[in-house]
Amino acid sequence: MRIKLIQPKMRKRPMDTDIKLRMAPPLGLLTIVNLLQDRHTVILENENIESIDFGEPVDLVGISITVDVLPRAMEIAALFRAGGIPVVAGGIHITTAWESIPEDAFDVLCIGAAEGTWPAIVSDFEKGELRKVYRCSHPLAAEEILSPAYDCIDRSKYLYCNVVHTSRGCPFRCDFCYNSAKEWGYVNRNIEDVLADIRAVGSKHIMFIDDNFAGNPVWIRAFLRAVTPLGIKWNAAVSINAVKDEALLDLMKESGCQGLFIGFESISPDSIDTVHKVQNHTGEYEELIRKIHDRGIMINASFVFGLDGDTPETFTRTLDWIVRNKIETVTSHILTPYPGTALYDRMKEEGRILTDDLSLYNTAHVVFRPLRMTEQELYDGYIRIYKQIYSFKNILKRIPEKKDQRPAYLMFNLVYRKFGKFTDFLCKRLTYKRLGILAEKLSRYL
Repeated sequence: MRIKLIQPKMRKRPMDTDIKLRMAPPLGLLTIVNLLQDRHTVILENENIESIDFGEPVDLVGISITVDVLPRAMEIAALFRAGGIPVVAGGIHITTAWESIPEDAFDVLCIGAAEGTWPAIVSDFEKGELRKVYRCSHPLAAEEILSPAYDCIDRSKYLYCNVVHTSRGCPFRCDFCYNSAKEWGYVNRNIEDVLADIRAVGSKHIMFIDDNFAGNPVWIRAFLRAVTPLGIKWNAAVSINAVKDEALLDLMKESGCQGLFIGFESISPDSIDTVHKVQNHTGEYEELIRKIHDRGIMINASFVFGLDGDTPETFTRTLDWIVRNKIETVTSHILTPYPGTALYDRMKEEGRILTDDLSLYNTAHVVFRPLRMTEQELYDGYIRIYKQIYSFKNILKRIPEKKDQRPAYLMFNLVYRKFGKFTDFLCKRLTYKRLGILAEKLSRYL
């Protein structure tokens, strides 16, 4: 049979260019491709980079859904269903908030891991016995997790194809995070399977795109020892508690770590406490940053603005803190209460949800009533801190002490952020693949 898998187009944030849309291929859908391609013809269409072919003859359609693309996913589904083609809705939003999905929006809801649902979906469809809901009935074991179909990636369409996942889920349960859903556990893949994916990618620079790369202290040590002989450079996301272990930090550096994405979220303990991010202790931040920087590892710090402890002064204090600590790159968000999370339930009960337009739930819009500032103050502060962080003055103030880090630092701050629109123009003329290869080559000299 012929199965079409679709990634709906995301809504760009104010600071995003088309580079964001083409940053990396969708590994979740590519995992389903690998799961089904031996017996079926599987077509993958990413609406961020190409138009959906609604006239192509297919038997079944699957759509991967995050909260902000749900409205678009429903439009896509309606067009296929009008032609008699059943549509399966899956992805993290369906798993987290499936009970809130309109009854008539999709033919099938796929809850949980694709490995534990899609074989049954396809089998039942072939027998004419398709059910409304399919749920992965057990936490996946390491050996059940499949690799993405790397051989099916059109590398000319993406900036980076060197993306690998080592785990599923996160061991923590922060109130605002999708991973607070009870359906999600935390499991690491078999080390040999991850090493095979690194080899399949064919690059010496790897981006590990796990929710929490270092969520299992025993596994991560074993993995880093195994990956060291490959001589790769890598970046990953970790929780702040992982970098308290100096021996682990040494092992990260030895194995090729260039940078860590860390969810600081706020420098205010009052704000952190409101979302139960128990692994974060703001009083430890600066010492841990020093330890990371001492080892020549750069930091991409994530901040969430609009927490209940935040005020209009939060933006200025956070900017000063970022510059003082020479944080190399920053990713900022407006607090967004995703349906299905503890934060959403609390704000709904308090009457603080301002809109049900889920296309606005992309961390760049104010969709709730802040506690200690107005909606406009929150949005204006979010825009202002982004512009100030990437001003020439603050780019120079934050430049790393270690000279070998400066090429990558300047490449991100200037090429990707400050002059992102011009870089996007070049990508469209020279192809994203070529610019991605250039960026990889520059990163190897760190």
